[in-house]
Amino acid sequence: MRGPVVLGTALGLTAATLAAVPAIATAAPGKAARPATPSPQVALAKANLAKAALAKGLSTKLGGATAGSYVDDATGKLVVTVTSANAAKAVRAAGAEPRKVARSGGDLKKVMAALRRDASIPGTAWAADPKADQVVLSVDRTVTGSKLAKVKKAAQKHGAAVRLSHVSGKFRPLTAGGEAIWTSGGRCSLGFNVKKGSDYYFLTAGHCTAIGKSWSADQGGSKPLGDTVDGTFPGNDFGLVKYASAPSDTKGVVSLYSKGEQDITGAGDAVVGQTVSRSGSTTQVHDGKVTALDQTVNYQEGSVSGLIQTTVCAEPGDSGGSLFAGDKAVGLTSGGSGDCTSGGETFFQPVGPALSHFGVELY
Repeated sequence: MRGPVVLGTALGLTAATLAAVPAIATAAPGKAARPATPSPQVALAKANLAKAALAKGLSTKLGGATAGSYVDDATGKLVVTVTSANAAKAVRAAGAEPRKVARSGGDLKKVMAALRRDASIPGTAWAADPKADQVVLSVDRTVTGSKLAKVKKAAQKHGAAVRLSHVSGKFRPLTAGGEAIWTSGGRCSLGFNVKKGSDYYFLTAGHCTAIGKSWSADQGGSKPLGDTVDGTFPGNDFGLVKYASAPSDTKGVVSLYSKGEQDITGAGDAVVGQTVSRSGSTTQVHDGKVTALDQTVNYQEGSVSGLIQTTVCAEPGDSGGSLFAGDKAVGLTSGGSGDCTSGGETFFQPVGPALSHFGVELY
């Protein structure tokens, strides 16, 4: 169970897949759940979400003049990489700290485009590392022989702009999650409860909705939840399931298991260095840090782009589950390598694109 993979406990799947689900329901819509997260953690989460929003705004404003942003571990400040004096001035004016780098965001995007052309082999992944001003090209244990030689050759073309990293495990999707949801193809997790008008749905991973149509809260199917409406995987990794009937007690929370529930009040963006939490039915709740954005991962099932890379652990059965920071939804568990005993890395589908694609809102 090592390397990039989709996470989850699946029946008849060629790759393990992950799914995590927030509590399925126990309060009237609109009734606020009591936050279970200690206030210092909530304050930190809000501060990091504000930095993520600032980073996103500066990225839009600066365009190719920045190679990315991150939260400095020592100071807690938002650091924005820049390639010009004017860009540095804009960053300071916005309240962040600029850092001059040699390679621009445009330079790193050209490198990643070249890797997509030359190194799109199952078991590879890449993303820009703003701290190092490089593209990190990761290969899992399945990339050997002529395939590894091809990847190394593709990396060498770009010199110091690319750093090769070997992962001991196998990249795989992970199916299972926050609170388990079952279908004929396996087990996943409910990510976040959402609605459109008077209709109620939940989000999960797209590789989960690809393995079955009807979903239940138990393996035997005696507690039906609803049916898959739509899903996208590979490319993206999000899916939508419509509740069979509007649950009278549903609420927008994430299960923290023995620590209660976390109310979700909206969506937030991620920033490198930010602390985030994940809830899943296999491994319950774990924390970690965001290490990269806009990650491309080449699973055996296909390539997925735009993912959030983290140090949060996950295992099969956690797929589709909730990635959150305080009371903000951040992502859906997609896949990764490693486990929660020896550690590893996990990739998440940002929740924003899923909300926009399906035209739904969190509640």
